[in-house]
Amino acid sequence: MAEVLVVVEASQGAPKKVTLEMLTLARTLGDVSAVVLGGSAAALADKLGEFGATKIYAAEGEDLDGYLVAGKATVLAALIQRVSPAAVLIASSQEGKEIAGRVAVKLDNGLLTDVVALDADGIGTQVVFAGSTIVKSKVSKGLPIVTVRPNSLTPTPAPATPSVEQVEVALTDKDKLAKVVERKVEAKGARPELAEASIVVSGGRGVGSADNFKLVEELADLLGGAVGASRAAVDSGFYPHQFQVGQTGKTVSPQLYVALGISGAIQHRAGMQTSKTIIAVNKDSEAPIFELADFGVVGDLFKVVPQAAEEIRKRK
Repeated sequence: MAEVLVVVEASQGAPKKVTLEMLTLARTLGDVSAVVLGGSAAALADKLGEFGATKIYAAEGEDLDGYLVAGKATVLAALIQRVSPAAVLIASSQEGKEIAGRVAVKLDNGLLTDVVALDADGIGTQVVFAGSTIVKSKVSKGLPIVTVRPNSLTPTPAPATPSVEQVEVALTDKDKLAKVVERKVEAKGARPELAEASIVVSGGRGVGSADNFKLVEELADLLGGAVGASRAAVDSGFYPHQFQVGQTGKTVSPQLYVALGISGAIQHRAGMQTSKTIIAVNKDSEAPIFELADFGVVGDLFKVVPQAAEEIRKRK
């Protein structure tokens, strides 16, 4: 079987969940080869092998870590030309999309973005128009280079012992025009990262204020989940933008999604409709969120949530 290249996204020395999803998808397409661009491949090898990577291409060094993505695209394009893979999977993140776009231009190749599934014929499935339409697309020129939307599938282990091959990093002066002069690691609390959490509790405009969001946080903490917010809540200044769930925010697909005071506009639904179980609390019985919810409570969230929190405490 031909190789399928998976470009690794990592954070604090561990692969991100989307990387494990891509490894799982790649196993259905061919022999899985992980591509580490910068950082330390050795620190990632065990986890990449656990999810099926049989080979790791390690492109390491200050030339990649010290500059922005142009160098990563150059190295990846050269690797693709050398190994002629069956497909290339890249995360649909800000950096991933930029790398994919640059590689497609360098190779004069087609590109599919925000793919949620990919079959052996290179036909990708994409959810468009805020989740209202599903389309099938295929690259008409070159090999399938696709960016995979996070939370598109459940990662499953398939242990392997990967070999590691060092990749030469040969950059041009154009690849070094934008240098990284400082990095600041975002401070993280005890809650799980929003895009990777198995439980998410989100608040909307119905929460009423930034102070009232403490109610959302309390329920999330009792459930061991992450906190999210609708665009309306973010635009109202109730919660920071990095926690926004929806078409213009983050896409989540947890086992449990709790929507508090969220009407359920299509833009929000696009970011959470693949959640396994959805619970909605809203005083408006006609709110669109109830069309999507598995369980709905028509009532005042300021009465419902404290009661739910108390019951959770009793069971702990």
